[in-house]
Amino acid sequence: MDAYEEPDFAARRAEMVEHQLRERGIRDARVLAAMGEVPRERFVPERRRELAYADAALPIGAEQTISQPWIVAAILQALGLRGDEEVLEIGTGSGYSTCLLGRLAKHVVSVERHSSLARAAAEALRAEAAANVELMIGDGSRGVPDRSPFDAIAVHAAAPAPPPALIEQLAEGGRMVVPVVSGKEEMLTLLRRRGAELESTAIAPCRFVPLIGAEGF
Repeated sequence: MDAYEEPDFAARRAEMVEHQLRERGIRDARVLAAMGEVPRERFVPERRRELAYADAALPIGAEQTISQPWIVAAILQALGLRGDEEVLEIGTGSGYSTCLLGRLAKHVVSVERHSSLARAAAEALRAEAAANVELMIGDGSRGVPDRSPFDAIAVHAAAPAPPPALIEQLAEGGRMVVPVVSGKEEMLTLLRRRGAELESTAIAPCRFVPLIGAEGF
């Protein structure tokens, strides 16, 4: 039996979808289906796999975390992906969100500044046959301008303001979700490009590691 399809993990995954996601306002059927299928335990360090479906963020090394399941789902739902989008992800981390984005969009470019995390994420993504995701190592706050515009951008680190470089790489009508710091508070925020204007919608309070880079901290 595949160690990552043990009945215990499958049951925990189904419980996560019902109680952590659906009951707390996640309604996007594609997001719920993807999170019910992708084995989160594959993206968690082995010593913490028993906690893979806990309602909490977990450390993954290099002072980074895999986000709480609800936060991951909230980001994906806000992006409103339908399957034909080019997506930029800032902060590959464990690769879990990357894998989910790959199931929900046409193609994903993901940038991670820690080479050790990028290597581990690449291995997990290969095991999940995530062929439409592309990993890069570098300063995510600058984005990937030569691959823009992107229909959606997911930022998994808190910034003092939405990075201008990422805004410039957002397509017309495109959506970006980014945690924005204001004083001691962080707010997961959805931005939508409307011509020269950006519509901003607060999603929920959150807590992320800081975005380190030229347009972060």
